Amino acid sequence: MPELRFVDASAEEHFVAMSAIHCRGWRATYPGYVPDDYLREVVTEERWVPFFREDYATNLCNGLLLYENDMPVACCNYGPIRTGPSPRQSAELVIDSSAYPGWGEVISLYTEPARTGLGHGSVLLEEVLRRLRETGYPGCALFVLRENLGARRFYERHGFTWDGTCQQVPFPHGMVCRDLRYVKSLSC
Repeated sequence: MPELRFVDASAEEHFVAMSAIHCRGWRATYPGYVPDDYLREVVTEERWVPFFREDYATNLCNGLLLYENDMPVACCNYGPIRTGPSPRQSAELVIDSSAYPGWGEVISLYTEPARTGLGHGSVLLEEVLRRLRETGYPGCALFVLRENLGARRFYERHGFTWDGTCQQVPFPHGMVCRDLRYVKSLSC
């Protein structure tokens, strides 16, 4: 029987594992929605390591890994809701979260593509929601690509609903993706 355990991302090996999971998740999920050259040239296994390292050093957001035995199989970044410019994604991306003061956010959640459908994402998401609730956040928001119907159904099964926000996310070559904001109250 596999053993599942949570590991708070706090060391270089965690940041490397999370970045690799993000890369494989993007490459499995977003072809046709994100420019192919962006997926090939920018979305690398090392892409997010400096961001995760900085987030940990500055306590900007938290990283959490789910391990199955000794293998990381899913990861999540979460913390206070983002608002304002988001230069890590795009200089033109500005997020308006004024309707959700004091809320938390699931910034990213990825499962190893070969391990999807086994419940790892659900286990990880429920743990993150528990942590956000215990920290005192009244609710949680997240963004999901409009065309990612599987992820939208996943979040809906966990009690999230679309709040009507469609956030435009600019990419190179004039391509714009549309992310939908999903929200969930964390009140008991």
